[in-house]
Amino acid sequence: MVSKWNYVPLTKEDEHIQERLAETLSISPAICTLLVQRGVKTVEDARKFFRPQLADLYDPFLLKDMDKAVSRLNKAMGAKEKILIYGDYDVDGTTAVALVYKFLNNFYSNLDYYIPDRYDEGYGISIKGIDYAAENGITLIIALDCGIKAVEKVAYAQEKGIDFIICDHHVPDEKLPEAVAVLDAKRDDDTYPYEHLSGCGVGFKFMEGFARSNGIDVSQYLFPLLDLVAVSIASDIVPITGENRILAYHGLRCLNANPSLGLKGIIDICGLRGKEIGISDIVFKIGPRINASGRMQSGKEAVDLLVSKDAVTAQEKSQNINQYNETRKELDKKVTEEARQLLELRPDFNDRKSIVIYNAEWHKGIIGIVASRLTELYYRPSVVLTYSEANNLVTGSARSVQGFDVYKAIESCRDLLENFGGHTYAAGLSLRQENIDEFIERFETYVAENILQEQTVQQIDIDMELGFEEITADFYNWLKQFNPMGPGNLKPVFSTRGVYDYNSRLVGRNQEHLKLEIRDGKSGTIMGGIAFGQGEEHFSYLRSGAPVGICYTVEENDFKGNKTIQLQVKDILHE
Repeated sequence: MVSKWNYVPLTKEDEHIQERLAETLSISPAICTLLVQRGVKTVEDARKFFRPQLADLYDPFLLKDMDKAVSRLNKAMGAKEKILIYGDYDVDGTTAVALVYKFLNNFYSNLDYYIPDRYDEGYGISIKGIDYAAENGITLIIALDCGIKAVEKVAYAQEKGIDFIICDHHVPDEKLPEAVAVLDAKRDDDTYPYEHLSGCGVGFKFMEGFARSNGIDVSQYLFPLLDLVAVSIASDIVPITGENRILAYHGLRCLNANPSLGLKGIIDICGLRGKEIGISDIVFKIGPRINASGRMQSGKEAVDLLVSKDAVTAQEKSQNINQYNETRKELDKKVTEEARQLLELRPDFNDRKSIVIYNAEWHKGIIGIVASRLTELYYRPSVVLTYSEANNLVTGSARSVQGFDVYKAIESCRDLLENFGGHTYAAGLSLRQENIDEFIERFETYVAENILQEQTVQQIDIDMELGFEEITADFYNWLKQFNPMGPGNLKPVFSTRGVYDYNSRLVGRNQEHLKLEIRDGKSGTIMGGIAFGQGEEHFSYLRSGAPVGICYTVEENDFKGNKTIQLQVKDILHE
């Protein structure tokens, strides 16, 4: 896998800033270059970056409609109305529901929560959910991580005497639902300073506003719930910048020091007990297990776990969710292989810029994962469709490549769709069966006309070139302080050219990985590393003694308590 390597050198102005930071902070120029690339320009910026403070969170009342939302919640609690907390079935939605429920439950007991069934009700606000509220005497619904497009559903609820407060972070349509309050920083008329909050993050801001209006100690009742916010931020792939960086930083501290019983149950079941949990652990271990509940069974079960108050219940529910995840893994592997075989039989497959594939038998819960796998495999915007008997519609999930807005591509076909929503890189949609063929062609036309040539090739953005002699223990200790890392603050990627084999070997069950021991031709410094899945492609060339270029991240390898710095090699270039 040889990808296009992108270098973005500092401007002259940024070089001067980098030099000032290196002199003032007494840290290496390489670390200061990384800081400048991430928008850190002053010593005060550096303080906020390395030591995010909860005191720097924005005033929640800067969010449009926050005053209305808090006023309506105060009124409901004062009148002892029954309140329903309603959320999406994914990690962001279930953590949001758990956070709001757990926080309010400290002060108010007339609460219920509801997660729609992925198969019976589909995404977002459902008629069934509103009917459930009406039948149970609920007069206020707090919708989390959904609702921004539920114009007709909110109107239906109003007919039944039910008010809505919507807390969402998805892109709204021109017309907003006529809810009591709509909290969404992506509203055109909202001037909130940060628009990338997760759905759970918006729920957190609502509870922060409510707490401050009622003199509630947020450090005692709200901040301990930041472990849920960190899980939502990592799992929903929102930027870890600005306010999200503060929330994720302190949320990870909660997750490591004193996680809720529900999250502790998941931490134990996936082998993270006693380890320092980071963003990647949430993305690859904790998040998928919470998601598996909504994919394979019921998202409500995930909330039941996240709000559980005793360790035995938490352990039992964690084991259930872990089993759902094992089933999910087997299923998505099987469906991905089926999709791959179908695609490669298409005579025009290599000429197309997009992938749209439909199979009525595929499990609705894993089509988003399969879309991600196809995008990784073929590096094209991908839509995977299946049939939903619940509403007699075809439902789909879309994923995109770096820099291409798949939401806009889907929006261009909106006249063919019953519903759609999402972000730049991930979206969902539903349509009638008779519209599939036209959607395939219209989607392909939009992608072909709008995708840039560089977006059709796997690319690796490289922060800078390094010599091996610069990769010291002190350098790595500074790198660790760039955590939490994610979108907007990605793990730094470095390159070194003119590298030679020293004593590399093939490893893995099928000898598919490269265990590297390599020497920098300039300094003579030797480093160890691992290149997953690159053995067959590069081993012979490397052992021939020819020079290579590598790009990599710097990691810590902990083998039986012996910690060493190693390179995780992303790509190897034959020079």
